[in-house]
Amino acid sequence: MPLSATRRKHRFTVEFPINASPKILYPYLASASGLSQWFCQDVRIDEDHRFNFIWDNQPHYAEMNSHRTNRSVRFVFLDANKRLTPDANFLDFSLEESQLTQEVYLRVMDYSEETDEEELQEMWEGLAQKLREQVGG
Repeated sequence: MPLSATRRKHRFTVEFPINASPKILYPYLASASGLSQWFCQDVRIDEDHRFNFIWDNQPHYAEMNSHRTNRSVRFVFLDANKRLTPDANFLDFSLEESQLTQEVYLRVMDYSEETDEEELQEMWEGLAQKLREQVGG
């Protein structure tokens, strides 16, 4: 029985101010080379244009489900046979710029079986800090 059939999914959303323009940030969110600099051990794109996110030497395939240049990108994770499933895990990155303060915010939506809010908060804070170091913001 697949894990998703036995555990409930959880939507975790968090925002981080990042001192860089959306034009600079977007390639770090939407390209294999950019993601591999801050998000996971490595990211590769296979011959079918699927993203292979590698954590702890384990592959995790995803499709870029949607994107808006310099605005947002969503990765939907695939099953072991590299197919989409109903209620699949996904990651959504969106960039928002405050018209009032000119600050840029990265909003992360992490939809998965992970339900520990504190652990997710710590993990994403660490990743956001790594991203800030990469972009100088």
